[in-house]
Amino acid sequence: MSDDITEADIGHGARLGLQAEDGSFEDLAMVTRIKPVGWTRDEEEGTHLQSPGRYKQFLPGLKEQTPCEADLNWVPSVPDRLIAAFEAGRQTWQITAPNGVRMQFPGFITTYEPGEFSNGKMTASVTIRPAGQATILEAE
Repeated sequence: MSDDITEADIGHGARLGLQAEDGSFEDLAMVTRIKPVGWTRDEEEGTHLQSPGRYKQFLPGLKEQTPCEADLNWVPSVPDRLIAAFEAGRQTWQITAPNGVRMQFPGFITTYEPGEFSNGKMTASVTIRPAGQATILEAE
């Protein structure tokens, strides 16, 4: 039996922030779930009539970042910060992991949906489309 302790952790303490005019990042309030940006790549077939062993050949294609998604407890307000970000278009976003490692990326809101009014808590969801490459940065 090993005495090693796992390095696994839970997401409590993670934050989603939007860059302010002074370059700092202002965290969104009461975020309950963050699905970070991911990576995907197209593939192009390069098979030809003399491909070795009659196997198809593939080439790496263009890369893209998959959207960031987040849910939050919604408190109706004027002004609404996410509507302002939606209207502003492309901005710089930051996800901070519980250990302080940060992911920054340019992006724009494609969907901002406040939930329904019911007997349960009010929630909203937001989807942010990366407009370029995400950068992973060490904890500050």
